[in-house]
Amino acid sequence: QVQLVDVGGGLVQAGGSLRLSCAASGRTFSSFRMAWFRQAPGKEREFVASILWSGIFTTYADSVKGRFTISRDNDKNTVYLQMNSLKPEDTAVYYCAAGPVTKIAYDYWGQGTQVTVSS
Repeated sequence: QVQLVDVGGGLVQAGGSLRLSCAASGRTFSSFRMAWFRQAPGKEREFVASILWSGIFTTYADSVKGRFTISRDNDKNTVYLQMNSLKPEDTAVYYCAAGPVTKIAYDYWGQGTQVTVSS
């Protein structure tokens, strides 16, 4: 059974940093794309960043470029999202997702972790 466990959220002041982690288990992820999404209250879920499990190609939403970094540790089956220079508008529930590179959609989702940035 595939499981994504995302942790690392919390309360931080504007300008601060947090690192989210997503531990993946239950199958081989070598042909998967891993991503982070977020959903703020009253808003739709939006893409934040993605990375190929077997490569270093990454993509970012314009709103986080230069501030967030996605990375992965294949030995630990874990994907990270380092978030720096956080802003109040980054406040959201952050979700880890995994999907095969042959599909646009993501098949697996984490339970979400709350990030709150105070001004």
